[in-house]
Amino acid sequence: MHATHAVTAPTGLVGSILTGLSHAATVLAAIGMVGMSLAEGWQVFARYVLNDSPGWTEPLTLLFMTTTALMGAAVAVRRETHFRFIALAQVAPPRVQAALAALSRLVVLAIGAALAIWGWDLMTDNWSVAMPGTALPEGLNYLPLSLGGALIALFALERLVVALPTPPHVIVED
Repeated sequence: MHATHAVTAPTGLVGSILTGLSHAATVLAAIGMVGMSLAEGWQVFARYVLNDSPGWTEPLTLLFMTTTALMGAAVAVRRETHFRFIALAQVAPPRVQAALAALSRLVVLAIGAALAIWGWDLMTDNWSVAMPGTALPEGLNYLPLSLGGALIALFALERLVVALPTPPHVIVED
């Protein structure tokens, strides 16, 4: 038996926006996978068939890989399927399990925020530098880090808020 912390998605406008962001992140991760496969496929073909290895495939593949990893991580945070240690939570009482889940979400939120903030700084600091082998700005390499970090933080906050117990409604009669 294992501990699970099933939480539902918020409803209404906020839920729709977060679901849309999650779907967009999934699409970006898929595009990254396809782009990575195409770039590396061309690299192999050009190297072994044409005997002319292009210089743009490696930096572009790294950009696609970072995009796939960070967007996939953000979606996994929202679905609560991201890597985590649950051994302690499995044997803990329900209140401790809830506290550990909240702590885990807070840690993920902090890490996502750090990735977003420092990724943004790296992106803006390197935007005027050319990426080796391409005409693209080097700062573009840090866009997935910043965007993915922001989504990780946002989805961790969502999981934290949605998991909070709702207070009972008090009806006052005159």
